[in-house]
Amino acid sequence: MKILLYGLVTGMIFGFLLQKGRVLRFDKQIGALRLIDATVFKFMGSSVLVAMVGVYLLRDLGLAQLDLLPTVLSKNIAGGLLFGVGWALLGYCPGTSAGALGEGRWDALFGALGMVLGAVIMGELYSAMKEAAPWWGDFGTITLPEVLGVNHWFVIAVCVAAGLWVFRWFEKKGL
Repeated sequence: MKILLYGLVTGMIFGFLLQKGRVLRFDKQIGALRLIDATVFKFMGSSVLVAMVGVYLLRDLGLAQLDLLPTVLSKNIAGGLLFGVGWALLGYCPGTSAGALGEGRWDALFGALGMVLGAVIMGELYSAMKEAAPWWGDFGTITLPEVLGVNHWFVIAVCVAAGLWVFRWFEKKGL
């Protein structure tokens, strides 16, 4: 129960930040898709960097453990294509669709219903797809630090530095 409360609180904080960062706005989403507004990319990039530091810090302190899924290239490519097509058609990604719906934007309802329907279909078809689909590129449960043979804090430091450089570049370009 305690873990559900943490999830609820952090989800509410993240939703609040999505709203304050203005990434729930349709024009920001379309600007990201057209590569003329980097607001969404900056918000999500900073979220990934903060999460990267937080997750590994919690892991190193013994307060969390990583439970990784196997890296399967064909599944990642298929999922990425499905995500991209959905984002392009709706104008919202899953998180911003839920946030926009919370703000009262009824156009996001179609995305939310589509996500629920997609989850139901996937739940029903997953076991059959798992056996029938020609999945390729299964690398098992790997991480970038393991592949490179370096400490995870080195990879995190490089990612944070690169992220900050990209954010600065976006600002210089007026994105």
